[in-house]
Amino acid sequence: MKFRIKHIATAYLFAVLFSFQANAQISPGELAKVHSHLEGLSNCTQCHILGEKVSNAKCLACHTELKVRIDQNKGYHSSSLVKGKQCASCHNDHHGVTFQILKFDKDKFDHNLAGYKLTGAHSKKKCADCHKAEFITDKKIKAKKFSYLGLKTECLTCHDDYHQKTLASTCADCHNDEKFKPASKFDHQKTKFKLAGKHEHITCAECHKTSIVNGVKFQEFKGVKATNCTNCHKDPHANKFGQNCSDCHNNESFTVVGGVNNFDHSRADFNLEGKHLKVQCKSCHKLKLTTPLNFKNCTDCHTDYHEKQFAKNGISPDCSACHTVKGFTEFSYTIEQHNAGAFVLKGSHVATPCFACHKKLDKWKFKEIGKTCTDCHENVHENFIDPKFYPESNCEACHNQNRWKEVEFDHKKTKFELEGTHTKQTCRDCHFNKEKTGHANQKFVGLANTCTNCHKDAHSQQFDNNGVTDCKRCHNSDSFKPATKFDHNKTLFPLDGKHINVACVKCHKEVSNQGVTFVQYKIKEFKCENCHR
Repeated sequence: MKFRIKHIATAYLFAVLFSFQANAQISPGELAKVHSHLEGLSNCTQCHILGEKVSNAKCLACHTELKVRIDQNKGYHSSSLVKGKQCASCHNDHHGVTFQILKFDKDKFDHNLAGYKLTGAHSKKKCADCHKAEFITDKKIKAKKFSYLGLKTECLTCHDDYHQKTLASTCADCHNDEKFKPASKFDHQKTKFKLAGKHEHITCAECHKTSIVNGVKFQEFKGVKATNCTNCHKDPHANKFGQNCSDCHNNESFTVVGGVNNFDHSRADFNLEGKHLKVQCKSCHKLKLTTPLNFKNCTDCHTDYHEKQFAKNGISPDCSACHTVKGFTEFSYTIEQHNAGAFVLKGSHVATPCFACHKKLDKWKFKEIGKTCTDCHENVHENFIDPKFYPESNCEACHNQNRWKEVEFDHKKTKFELEGTHTKQTCRDCHFNKEKTGHANQKFVGLANTCTNCHKDAHSQQFDNNGVTDCKRCHNSDSFKPATKFDHNKTLFPLDGKHINVACVKCHKEVSNQGVTFVQYKIKEFKCENCHR
């Protein structure tokens, strides 16, 4: 039965082929070179299903390396551009031996469709730089003359393992695809040896040495000892102070003493405090750290800035009498100490900063800077006030040290004793000319003591006597009104009878003369008809 069926199928095939041959050639053309081994009638069913077109399944049955990728939904043939298409729609055959079944524009190919995006330095490579047999591990693909298949996406597929399996194979943990050096993603702070201080600025090669291993250059990263400083640094103290360098030094600089565990300088009989804590060792220890130093007095290390202004018998006192180790500009010299000297601080002088008196030039000066007011302050009254009122330019004859404007002066010493309302006036009210500025606004010397020198003559010189109006004849210094000293009976018109009760304004009218309005007190005639009508 089987024999009969087999022969019947063969007979049917020959019948079909004969029918094709009777009308045209059986094959539409020769197969491409890569499929040339499939020439002949007996191989047609390798690609074709009888009565149907070329089958994808038939193609993938032969091209198993592609089938694996497609089944995994990976690679170019699983991309949105190709998925679902018939193989023959892109890879047609029977067009001659020289026909290229596999063809595409390499310059326009979108590598993202292959499932591996080209970035960084990879984007500048040519296809042949990566797609070559030496990078392919699959033997079947490797045996081909050329293939774009077979490459893995791991870095070590194409690149040599520079670290020779001493580090993980995931290169992207430390490197990027721009360039291998430097390892921009590597963070030394995530290792067991965190970089700090000067270690942050040294090159990798200073700690990670390069040598030749297995015939190639190799840089040691794993297994570098870092238990002690002496693993990398030579001990200049020859182990005299032990191996724990951080007891005295820190990562910032070997020459700066003081680390996590600060060196106890008190063991050297000189406890470091204040500014001394920030001084570099070599500033004091100019030879060796073990060389004895004199440190009893500040001047053993520091020059006398004050150039022996305070020296006694040629010897400068210790700076600590006035200053502290917090800084030279911070001093402990007290007001009580100052008041024990030749110039006692009082009033506003207590609040005056030291430099106002002791640093008028570039350098501080404390001796022989003066004791009197005018040694420091300008005598603003010079040539304006007679020196007899403040002998030896002593401002305290009038002023005090609390406030310059507080003045206490005995005006009885002058020719004008203050009485009444005058006692309530300030010095400026009488002795300062508001029309002038600066020192020139003063008026002391030669200031007349007549009323009209300060006050306007309300009577328009009606009572002048030889050019002088003596207001005190009628008024007093308590108030200008009323004229308490005026006695009408001592005038040329004594008041009697009804005149005693007549108001002044009834007889003394306001008049104007040359634009000035005033009350007419001096009446030329005293006839009745002059007032009565």
